[in-house]
Amino acid sequence: MHNQEIVLEETKNANVQLFIKREDLIHPFISGNKFRKLKYNIAEAKRLNHDTLLTFGGAYSNHIAATAYAGFENNLKTIGVIRGEELLDKIEENPTLSFAKKHGMSFKFVSRSDYRRKEEPAFIASLKNTYHNSFIIPEGGTNELAVKGCEEILEKEDFDFDFICVAVGTGGTISGLINCSQLRQQVLGFPALKGNFLQTEICKFAHQVNWNLHTDYHFGGYAKADKELVNFLNCFKEKTDIPLDPVYTGKMMFGILDLIKKGYFKENTKILAIHTGGLQGISGMNIRLKQKNLPLIK
Repeated sequence: MHNQEIVLEETKNANVQLFIKREDLIHPFISGNKFRKLKYNIAEAKRLNHDTLLTFGGAYSNHIAATAYAGFENNLKTIGVIRGEELLDKIEENPTLSFAKKHGMSFKFVSRSDYRRKEEPAFIASLKNTYHNSFIIPEGGTNELAVKGCEEILEKEDFDFDFICVAVGTGGTISGLINCSQLRQQVLGFPALKGNFLQTEICKFAHQVNWNLHTDYHFGGYAKADKELVNFLNCFKEKTDIPLDPVYTGKMMFGILDLIKKGYFKENTKILAIHTGGLQGISGMNIRLKQKNLPLIK
């Protein structure tokens, strides 16, 4: 996907170059890194003659929406194991779940305590018993096949950059970027979640050590947003005409520009930020923001 230069006061003052790789434009509905993560998982499901993709996610999950559409496009049934039983009668008012349902996804709503068991062998076995011939993809899509897909994000011309920056959710995308980066490049991850467990997750898949996480830009935790973040997203879009999502790419870009202001990057540094998509989540976030009387994302 093409790289678009971002010229702002921060980049001019620091004399650095910042580009964004528009992976969000890769597909209208299977957005950014979800396209990459699902590519080889779907190929494997077909190779093994599975007729169903089964995966996990929350109320506004990008992965749920993308899997539903990918199944629809590839003539595969899809099942979403959704966190929160209270959502059962709220499908139509939820933009992500209604989109997934419209494209053929069936749902299994589970309690939050059951959802925490999603990686336990007994829980997985019970799902396989109920949903025969289903190919199970983990929450967020991260497994070895997903990492393989994310290793295709960087292209030859991207090896000129000094830093590759990406938002981090389950660790699959950054692992793929680390594996396909040049050793002289630094891969910087901006976790969307609180906590240090991501180091361990990334180490499962990443084969190089040229990476680092900046953990100060989660805005309170996963899917948390405040007035400062919303204003940043709206201002960034106004200046660049590039929409960012509030859960992942918005926090990453806020972090990058903050590091630029703080002098983290030397003069003449070339930085590439990966736009991993996720824009479908904006309508869900706006529902929450409205409930809290906060400004909305434009």
